[in-house]
Amino acid sequence: MKSTDRREFLGLAGKWTLGALAVPTLSAFLSGCETMGEVAALGSNIATSQGWMTEQQGQSLTRSAQAVGKTFQDITPEQEYYIGRTVGAVILQKYRPYTEPAAARYVNLLGQTAARASARPETFGGYHFLILDSDEINAFAAPGGLIFTTRGLLRCCRSEDAAAAVLAHEVAHVQLQHGLRAIRASRITSALTILGAESAKTFGGQDLADLTSVFENSVSDIIETLVNSGYSKSQEYASDAAAVGTLRNVGYNPNGLTDMLAIMRRRLKPGGLDFAKTHPSPENRIERIQPMVSGFGPVDAPSARQARFRAAMRNV
Repeated sequence: MKSTDRREFLGLAGKWTLGALAVPTLSAFLSGCETMGEVAALGSNIATSQGWMTEQQGQSLTRSAQAVGKTFQDITPEQEYYIGRTVGAVILQKYRPYTEPAAARYVNLLGQTAARASARPETFGGYHFLILDSDEINAFAAPGGLIFTTRGLLRCCRSEDAAAAVLAHEVAHVQLQHGLRAIRASRITSALTILGAESAKTFGGQDLADLTSVFENSVSDIIETLVNSGYSKSQEYASDAAAVGTLRNVGYNPNGLTDMLAIMRRRLKPGGLDFAKTHPSPENRIERIQPMVSGFGPVDAPSARQARFRAAMRNV
């Protein structure tokens, strides 16, 4: 890993926290559709003119409706990048980076190769790959292209094809914007927080303070979905399919993915805090992948490739 990349990762936890996301999230999530705001403005004008609410209450209603309407605009690449940095900061508060130079460089080389061969070769901040110093069998793909894989997961790989498959799968989560899909599910909550905050401005300061806390909790819910709960089974299957395509584009044997899953199946502990908790079973994934790789034989990597893999992964 380049020193600049390492500083990028190691600086995340200090720069980006849940609290830091609370303010930019308002502008990041709530921008777009004007129709609801126009209707609300008309309705509030009528209500105000008839004396049904004060002018201040009418303005709050208009702003709140605009916020709700704006929840449906796509998140921009820049917003995706900063959301992903926040997720990365949370991950690095839980896990230590593993920065052994040979392994870090190798994983970044494989990861960048997979990213460039994917259907989404570029992101706003670029793809970055980091090994986590943990025996857990796990990996995380944050929005924008920050990808983390544990030493425990890399130990499930017996070839470069398998290691590339792990990274291609995580790149696929970014490619398919699975993180953003999880975030979008909470955007209505964020909009309703604005709605409550506008009412609080009218009806009481303590309510506003309470609603600010609720908003921060909604950010925690986003992190919970991406980091702890994991993606849905359908999203995991879709990422496997995309990873097979990426591996074929690069020239790797996509059976590297099934090989890795077979080893993972033997090593996962029921009820563990790793892939067994947040992913469909390796058996089910292998079953779905096999029709896509039926034309490929067992992984038989060239000796030079295997030597490169063993040298880089020696201390992992």
